[in-house]
Amino acid sequence: MARTQGSHAETTGPRVRAAALKLFARHGYAAVSMRQIAAEVGVQAGALYLYTPDKQTLLFELMRGHMEDLLADWTPVGGSPVAELETFARHHIRYHLDRPDLVFIAYMELRNLDPENFSVIEELRRAYENRLEGILRAGVERGHFAVPDTKLATLAIIAMLTGVTTWYREGGRLSREKVGDIYWDMVRKAVRAGHA
Repeated sequence: MARTQGSHAETTGPRVRAAALKLFARHGYAAVSMRQIAAEVGVQAGALYLYTPDKQTLLFELMRGHMEDLLADWTPVGGSPVAELETFARHHIRYHLDRPDLVFIAYMELRNLDPENFSVIEELRRAYENRLEGILRAGVERGHFAVPDTKLATLAIIAMLTGVTTWYREGGRLSREKVGDIYWDMVRKAVRAGHA
């Protein structure tokens, strides 16, 4: 099917992904049809296939992009494990608060990925988790943290930090900076971090 008049790949492709993101976050992947995505974009349903082979690919590309951007966006500070952990915690909160719909999809729609796509996303998630676990291990080895199981602590910290997106609202009683301060204090206490 020909493109709708005025439609251009460089603008319509991103609009398709943005529409899918909005609809998946609002209604859930399973409840959204390609026809609904097309209507949101303002093109005929058949035109979507010029930009994506199917709905599964849209979901996968949204999740993969989220994880790849998350991995690329955080840069270790190269300091002590305590400083690295604080940087990680504050970055995680900031990054996720900027992208609540992507975060929701990345965690709630994993079950809807095909096995091959699921494996790719799980590998990216493990790469991110490994960064945090590396910080925790270094802190334990250097005596800065008291953590009996670094893998379990990694999963617990990520779950706690990610949970901010479920309740935080701009303009509420706590600023992003204050939320970051409070969460960092909770993370620090959870690993019984010193001040090195």
